[in-house]
Amino acid sequence: MVDLWFVLVCAMFAAYVVLDGYDLGAGIVSPFVARTDAERRAVLHTILPYWDGNEVYLVAGGATLYLAFPRLFPAFVSGFYLPVMIVLWLLIGRGLGIEMRHKLDQPLWNQLWDGVFFVSSALLVLFFGAALGNVVRGVTVDEHGDFFAPLWTSFGVGDDVGILDWYTVLVGMTAVVLLARHGALRLRARTDDADDTARRVGARSARLAELLVVPSVALALGATIATFAVQPNVAQSLRERPYEGVFALVSAGGLTFSVLAARRGRFERAFRGSSAALVGLFGCACVALHPYGLLARDSARSVLLVDAAASPYALGVGLAWWLPGMAAVVGYSIYAHRRLLLGRGATPRPPRSSRG
Repeated sequence: MVDLWFVLVCAMFAAYVVLDGYDLGAGIVSPFVARTDAERRAVLHTILPYWDGNEVYLVAGGATLYLAFPRLFPAFVSGFYLPVMIVLWLLIGRGLGIEMRHKLDQPLWNQLWDGVFFVSSALLVLFFGAALGNVVRGVTVDEHGDFFAPLWTSFGVGDDVGILDWYTVLVGMTAVVLLARHGALRLRARTDDADDTARRVGARSARLAELLVVPSVALALGATIATFAVQPNVAQSLRERPYEGVFALVSAGGLTFSVLAARRGRFERAFRGSSAALVGLFGCACVALHPYGLLARDSARSVLLVDAAASPYALGVGLAWWLPGMAAVVGYSIYAHRRLLLGRGATPRPPRSSRG
């Protein structure tokens, strides 16, 4: 039951990476693919009305983590207090950048919120990537089993580490490049049947996605090699459970398929390949963490998942409630992505979210 809940938590966050990842990626690439006000509105139009629905998976992932592993959730929130606060502000900024842009029809006003949208999206991905790097690398846990990570220490990976060091920055930059390409592919796939303005955005997005292939591969390989160097648990986990290497194969296969499909002009398939690559890479990170819930730089102070989990009774009851709730969330996502195709064949207009 503990392993099942670990898989469910990972699945929630993997869904968030793929779904909200293309929204964030669109924000990262927006200054490079949209040059006029109409083109910037076209970029926003492609992620509506999905972006706020996609964020549900972040909330669901946090709630699932708290339900199944109540010892881990407060430890992560208190230990990573600084990045949690930064992420909350950036989430607010990203939402305001999307929602406030159409409130006034003034160039300066629009440029302000376009900038907020870009900066918030880029920094969100950078900090999410750095947070994942912290979880995989391990944190400095004291003798009481608590930790508090400063923003940085020496930028080296030693016994006393901060949130930012060369490894976590590398993981963060990898996330930025991969999600930028992910968002560019989504923009290109959504502008096939649109008007001339959106098609210009799509053409630039396709070129940018191609330019990001080499950096994506190089950074993904570099982050993988660095993970083996800074976290011995990865090699040990693969020796004990070699079948977990399938995630690496999924990642490599998804990225290869994505590149080939994009070069053949099949951008919807290229986006799906990029999604598989992201799931594979995130699965590799989960493999690096298992069977621990909290990895410490001093391995003797690491917390096993089984020790951090709720009681078997609570896990069983929670599963009975979790399944119908998540079925409703997944059902809504499928409906939104298949039926609410506002970006195809439509003229870009001032964005309005699904809450409106």
